[in-house]
Amino acid sequence: MGGGFFPPPHPSPPPPLPASLLDLLRAQNGGESTADRDAFPTDQPTSWSADHVPFDHLMGIGDHEHTVSLLDSPYLVEEWGLPSPVVLLSGDGHCWIALDYRASGRHGEPSVTWFDADRNEELALAPDFRSFVEGLTSASDFESEDIPD
Repeated sequence: MGGGFFPPPHPSPPPPLPASLLDLLRAQNGGESTADRDAFPTDQPTSWSADHVPFDHLMGIGDHEHTVSLLDSPYLVEEWGLPSPVVLLSGDGHCWIALDYRASGRHGEPSVTWFDADRNEELALAPDFRSFVEGLTSASDFESEDIPD
């Protein structure tokens, strides 16, 4: 037989997305959040704020010029040293909101988690994507304050 050629391993497929997220993506494939749904309240401080995290956009699926996609999650997770398996929903590189499949497994209903890559911190936000969306509110509902240290 030949020279021992083995093809490179294929990356594992991304976990299935929750039906509630797929419904939203069918209506609008990502984009900016409306001003009345651009923040999620938290019960403990993060590097962003004492009482909420931003959700100013949702990544879509597929190639869009000069934007990242949900499909870029494996690369971004590796690049920023985030845990796996997660699918990134929104973020800027330093902080992310993601579907978190660590507890549910690849085929379970993922929770939604805030990750701060610089501080190596995380905060559970919602038990599932639908609850996360239902909990979104306006950032203007929160008092303006300095970002905690």
